Amino acid sequence: MNEVDLKDYLIENDQEFRQLVHQHQGYETKLRELRDKSFLSEQEQIEETVLKKKKLVLKDHMQVLIHQHQSEKSVH
Repeated sequence: MNEVDLKDYLIENDQEFRQLVHQHQGYETKLRELRDKSFLSEQEQIEETVLKKKKLVLKDHMQVLIHQHQSEKSVH
């Protein structure tokens, strides 16, 4: 199973992974809204930085879950 198929499988079958994807998409939506502005206030710049970091943490966590699932499948 390639990584794209595995992600789709986990979205369908793993509640934690599905929640992480949902949060990740929510952060991406907020970042897109900030990027669409012609000017960001200092607070918005801070928010953008925080959102990018949170998004990265979620991505890393999703990657760990993917690798765990791959490891489980290779053992069986």
